[in-house]
Amino acid sequence: MNWDWDKLKKQQSSRGSGQPPPMDEIVDKLKNVKFKGGPLIIILLILLIFFGTSTFYTVGIDEVGVVQRFGKYLRTTQPGFHLKLPAGIEKVTKVMVKRVLKEEFGFVSVKSKTEKNRYLTPGDGENVSLMLTGDLNVALVPWIVQYRINDPYNYLFKVENTPGLLVDMSEATMRLVVGDRSINEVISKRDEIAVEAKELLQKELNQSEAGIHIVTIEMKKTNVPESVQPTFNEVNQAIQEKEQMIYKAKEDYNKIIPAARGEAERTIKGAEGYALDRVNRAKGDAARFSALYAEYAKAKDVTRRRIYLEMLKDLLPKLDQKYIIDSNQKNLLPLLNLGKEIQKQPEGDKQ
Repeated sequence: MNWDWDKLKKQQSSRGSGQPPPMDEIVDKLKNVKFKGGPLIIILLILLIFFGTSTFYTVGIDEVGVVQRFGKYLRTTQPGFHLKLPAGIEKVTKVMVKRVLKEEFGFVSVKSKTEKNRYLTPGDGENVSLMLTGDLNVALVPWIVQYRINDPYNYLFKVENTPGLLVDMSEATMRLVVGDRSINEVISKRDEIAVEAKELLQKELNQSEAGIHIVTIEMKKTNVPESVQPTFNEVNQAIQEKEQMIYKAKEDYNKIIPAARGEAERTIKGAEGYALDRVNRAKGDAARFSALYAEYAKAKDVTRRRIYLEMLKDLLPKLDQKYIIDSNQKNLLPLLNLGKEIQKQPEGDKQ
């Protein structure tokens, strides 16, 4: 390679020492440069640069490098600077293992510049989220699956299309969980659905050896399609009225039944008290009779007279008129009519 330095210096001095030569002149000079060895040297230089740059690589802080030699798995390298055999012999695939990735189902969000998510058109999203519930209602169930790659080897080599498998299993799992619940449970118990779907999806991914760990499943707002929204609102209103009537009936039940039970308990206690009183009275009478009989057995005449006098004591105050006669009196008729004549006499005096 021969350079005409004198001519180059003259051109620089004519343009001024502070100005670089124009790019066109530099290109022309390079065209006039002659290499010894011809095109073979140029090819060797290109091959040397290519193989030289393909022997080292850098793994990011949130990645690991999976190295393959002639397509066969060889090793996994951690973040940092590494060397390998030239391209065509060993190949490096970088897998993000610390970054949380996500897949969205049933709605469209703003696409992230760093994450490759599954974004659907509105029509496709509606088809994905349109599900049949256990009570034969239709619901729109959007959700997000957040996951992380925990086994790069399984992620790359055990499944042909791991992201596609994740999408298909997520849809199948969510339809299975939603199909076991009513429309009201799907709308009101989203947290329970998310937990159950996460456990079931993780179990299926582990069996498939997909190398994916499910971080969380987030349920978005669940609703019914717009075409059936008015009918659904009417059904909800009817259900609320039904629940209100049931609540009122239970309230009346809670008022009446305890009162009836209290009244029944009071009646039972009264009957038990009455029975106890009658029994105690009977026992008392029997005891009194037994004591009286014992005294009667000791002195029959005195006891008989006493009983007789006590009987008269109780009986005489209840009689209106009393007649005390001699025991030798034989004609009682005039005495019995005496009272009537005395009552009629004032009427005769008035005449």
